[in-house]
Amino acid sequence: MKSVIKDRFIKGRTLDELKDLMLELGEQKFRAEQIFNWMYNHLAFDYDQMVNIPKSLRNKLKENYDIAALEKVTSEYSASTGTEKYLFKTFDNRNIESVVIPDKDRKTLCISTQVGCPLDCKFCATGLMGYKRNLTAGEIVDQYLLASKDYGAKEITNIVYMGMGEPLLNFEETIKSLQIFTNELSTGLSRNRITVSTSGIPHKIKELADSGLRVKLALSLHSAFEDIRSKIMPINEKYSLKQNLDAIKYYAKTTKTRITFEYTMLEGINDREEDIKGLIKICASVPSKINIIPFNSIKHMNPDGISAELEPTPFHKIQLFADKLRDKNITVMLRDTQGDDIAAACGQLAVKF
Repeated sequence: MKSVIKDRFIKGRTLDELKDLMLELGEQKFRAEQIFNWMYNHLAFDYDQMVNIPKSLRNKLKENYDIAALEKVTSEYSASTGTEKYLFKTFDNRNIESVVIPDKDRKTLCISTQVGCPLDCKFCATGLMGYKRNLTAGEIVDQYLLASKDYGAKEITNIVYMGMGEPLLNFEETIKSLQIFTNELSTGLSRNRITVSTSGIPHKIKELADSGLRVKLALSLHSAFEDIRSKIMPINEKYSLKQNLDAIKYYAKTTKTRITFEYTMLEGINDREEDIKGLIKICASVPSKINIIPFNSIKHMNPDGISAELEPTPFHKIQLFADKLRDKNITVMLRDTQGDDIAAACGQLAVKF
C-alpha cells in the first residue's frame, strides 16, 4: 500500500525528495523548488498552473504522478460558531475529517494523521471507530491546501495536529508534513503556529525534540494520576504518565518551548480537589500551560462501557477548577466548545470508513 501511494503521488514529497525526483527524471534540481512552491505555497492543483515549468516536464509529471492526494467530498458549516468541518476521501476510498475553527485573530485547522485511531481513548469518538491506516504526508498536507483553497491563501493561520489519529504513531509521515509546512518556500506558517498533539509516545516525543523542527507540543493529559489515566486512556498502560512527563521535560528543555497540557473535564473522574493538586505538582516541574476542554458528547457513536457513562463537568465547576489553578500562577485556557452542532467539536470526529 505504502509504495503504491509513494510512487503514484507527487504531493507529500519534501524539497529534498523532489530534488531527487528531478534528477531521476533527467531534469535540473532547481525545478524542484519551483514545483514545491507551486504546490505548497500557491495551492496549485493542476500542473498547467505551473507556468514557469517547461511543458515537457509538466507532461512528464502528468503522465506519472497525481498532484492531488485527497478529494474534497463535502463540508458542513456551523452558523452559530463559524466552524467548518471537511470530509475528504483518499484514493483508496477511505474517509477522514478536518475542522477549521475561527477565532478573533486566527483561523485554526485541526488536521488528521490517521484513518481512525488505534488508541481507544474513552472520551473520543475517533477511537470508537477503530483504525484502518496511516495517512501519507501528502494526505496530511492536502487537508491544509484544500481548506486554504476555499478560504484563500494565508487565511488559515494555525495548524493543530489534533484531528483523527495519533501523530506520533505515524511518525515518519508526520515529520515529512512538518518539514513541508515549515519550509520557507511553502505555506509561510511559522513553527510557533503549528502544534502537534500526542496522547503520549515518549520515545517519539524525544525523537521529535531532536528533529530540529521546534514546533509546539501538546500532551493529552486528562489526569494527573496513573490509575485514572489508564482507565480513560488505555495507552497509559503501555506508556506511563511518568515516562511521558520525563519525555516532555526533555522536549521543553531541548526546544525551549512551553508544553500545553490538554485536559478534558469529566464529572467525578478528573475534576476533584486532588486533581487540582496533582496538576499543580506537574506544572511546577515543566514550563507549561493547561488547556481545559469541556467534554463533548460522543453519543452519536452509540458508545458502551465507560464511554457511555461519561458526563461533562458543569461549566461553573470548570471555572472554579480553573481559578484554583490560576491562583497558583498556572496559565489556564478554557476552550470554548465550537462545532458540536455538526459533530465537529474536540473529540467528536468520526466517519464511516
